[in-house]
Amino acid sequence: MSRKMVWIEQKRFRGFGCSECGWRFKPSGPPTGISFDEMMRNFELQRDREFASHVCTDSPNRDTLKEQGR
Repeated sequence: MSRKMVWIEQKRFRGFGCSECGWRFKPSGPPTGISFDEMMRNFELQRDREFASHVCTDSPNRDTLKEQGR
């Protein structure tokens, strides 16, 4: 399986998710950092780490989420 991080736009969710399962990135809080650039780096690092460490079989099936409109 060759999963990729994708941008998802749905009725109740707009953000990053996995191309192969229902995993979605949900930031734990507002971006941290002194400058905008630092905030963006911290956000991207958190997003990329969580994506890399998620296990597709532990997340709901993407098709199931589509049927539920999520």
